[in-house]
Parts: sequence; C-alpha cells; structure tokens
Amino acid sequence: MVRRRRGLTPEERELWSRVTRTTEALHPSGKTIDPLPKSIAKPGTKPEAKPPALPRFRIGQFADSPSKTTHSKAPDPAERLAESSLRMDHKIYKRMIQGRLRPEARLDLHGMTLAAAQPELVRFILSCHANGLRLVLVITGKGRGEHGPLPTRPGALRHQVPHWLHRMPLTGVVQQVTAAHYRHGGEGAYYVYLRK
Repeated sequence: MVRRRRGLTPEERELWSRVTRTTEALHPSGKTIDPLPKSIAKPGTKPEAKPPALPRFRIGQFADSPSKTTHSKAPDPAERLAESSLRMDHKIYKRMIQGRLRPEARLDLHGMTLAAAQPELVRFILSCHANGLRLVLVITGKGRGEHGPLPTRPGALRHQVPHWLHRMPLTGVVQQVTAAHYRHGGEGAYYVYLRK
C-alpha cells in the first residue's frame, strides 16, 4: 500500500513563513531561498524523477572490472615498535634484542583487565626509574584467540601497553620499547629501556 504525502494546510504554511522571516542567513549571498523545505512537496507539483535503474546482475556473473582488492591486517605491535626510530645506543640495543641483556625487574600483567593493568604498569615503571634501573621486562601474554560472534583483537594488553608507555606520565621516563627476545617471552613481552 502506497502512502501519499499530504500537502501543507494554510495554517501550517503561514506558520512556516513566520518562522523563516525571523531567521538570519548563515551565509548571506543575496539569493532568495524557497521558504518551504524541499522535503515537503507543494500541492500540484510533480515528484522528482527517479534515478536510472541499475543494470541487471546474475549470481555468479563477474562485474565489468574485477577488482583485486587486498586487505591488509593492522600491524602487529612488535612490527610497529621495530619500525620506530632508535632512541638509545645502537650496541646496547643490539644486545638487548638478541636477549643478551638480562632485565633488572619484571612485571607480569597476565590475567589483568585493562583497567587494573594500566595503574600497575605506571606504578612499576616509575618505581623502577626511581630506583635507577635501566632495563625492565613487561609481560603481557600473547592473548587468547577467542572467536566469538564479533571480531575481537586477541591480546588487548599486548596491543595497549606500548601506547601507555608512550603517554604521560611515562613518556619522560621511557627511552625505548621493543618486543622481547624469545628467551624472555617473545611476542608476549616487551623490553622497556628507561632513561637515567
């Protein structure tokens, strides 16, 4: 059943003209504007023309130009950290990523929620810096690959910890963040090199 729009009554038309007289133009250009919105059809006018029909398409038929779109996944936190600029001594950095430097302290965030992990991380990093430690290990875990009805990124802590380490109040204390060597946790942990 098709429902027809009704036109404006004379009272509604009078009310609308009063409203439009009391308004000011945002961009006065000298053009006169129809006092009635285009969404309201005036009585006796023809409806707007319909857009042209789309060509017929059958299931299994190729489009005119088959596109070879590739979807790239979001970069892994370890990949992003590897691409970031080096802000520490190159020789120490090389020894660190090879797992030859032993972390002086470690924080294990396994099983914590994001809300509980962030203040714990801030407290740990600031206390390590206050005690003069340089290399610490933050263990986040790789995250479970749970497949539910909605797509979720596994390892929320693993993705969030590098962001927290580059925000206040830790940005002035942290010199370099990189993925840990497999001896110290691999993808599920980060080396955090602190400033003096």
